[in-house]
Amino acid sequence: MNSRNRSLGFGISIGLAGLLLLPFAVGSYAQHVLVVSLYYVVLASSWNLLAGYTGLFSLAHHAFAALGGYTSGMLAVHAGVPVPLGILAGVILAGAAGYGLGALTLRMRAIYLALATWAFAESLRLIIAAEYKFTRGDLGLRVPHLFGTSNPRVHYYIFLALALLTVVAIRALLHSKIGYRLRAIRDDEEAAATTGINTVRWKKFAFAVTSAMAGMAGAFYGHYIGLLSPVSIKFTEMATIIIMVIVGGLRTISGPIVGAVFVEVLSEVLRLSGEVRMVLFALLVIVLMRLYPGGLMAFVRSVARRLRRYTALREVPASWQEKEIS
Repeated sequence: MNSRNRSLGFGISIGLAGLLLLPFAVGSYAQHVLVVSLYYVVLASSWNLLAGYTGLFSLAHHAFAALGGYTSGMLAVHAGVPVPLGILAGVILAGAAGYGLGALTLRMRAIYLALATWAFAESLRLIIAAEYKFTRGDLGLRVPHLFGTSNPRVHYYIFLALALLTVVAIRALLHSKIGYRLRAIRDDEEAAATTGINTVRWKKFAFAVTSAMAGMAGAFYGHYIGLLSPVSIKFTEMATIIIMVIVGGLRTISGPIVGAVFVEVLSEVLRLSGEVRMVLFALLVIVLMRLYPGGLMAFVRSVARRLRRYTALREVPASWQEKEIS
């Protein structure tokens, strides 16, 4: 057991060292792709906590990211608020809005919850597009960069820290009593209520926490890009987040991480194809759900099992020979 823990610790150390050195091995464009990938890691992981582990299928996650970004950006532009304080305000407002939306949709389930959250996201998009005086509408609102620079290498480490913080927090949450309560609500809300779980409280909690995480990602991302636009609240953005989670593996910790990086890199490769890439992503989801419903993580586990089985079969004759000789 101790040797296994040492091996795991060594592997984690090597992985972290690789992540820290990665920006020095690639160019500026690849660094930018990595930053965007890490941004989606936060969004995909937090949405997976809400939909995958709690069973609340929200279609407004991208809207909370935009809310965090616009809150921080407008405070910096119109009120001269320092960027760090603006980001904090964006996180708080996104979390509060998520809590409020969760309270309004407590009795809704499945398609009704999805439609209600989608309506919230579309309403927010229309308001931002219409309030040209404050948001600059479709022209976009220019906001100051964090640390006064748009250097992707600097922001890579910021978003790497955000992604690690999000994943570690979600993992700790899921392995606590709160995580068991959230999964109980997902599996059978009525049964969970009869066992004494306050389903109302924990559903609002899930909405608030995941919305705050999305707002945090959106606020940092807005100051990285330097331009906020209602385009980020279009449904294709939400569809991308869902695809990332499903492709990587719903209800897993590592699935959204793998899915976010894989889909973002593939999206960059297919950039010239325009909207056709969404069709290709849809086909990818269909194929994966047909062959490996657990996503890429299920595929990796399947390959690993086959390799172990193949290795074991090759070792059997050798062991027989040793017994015969002895």
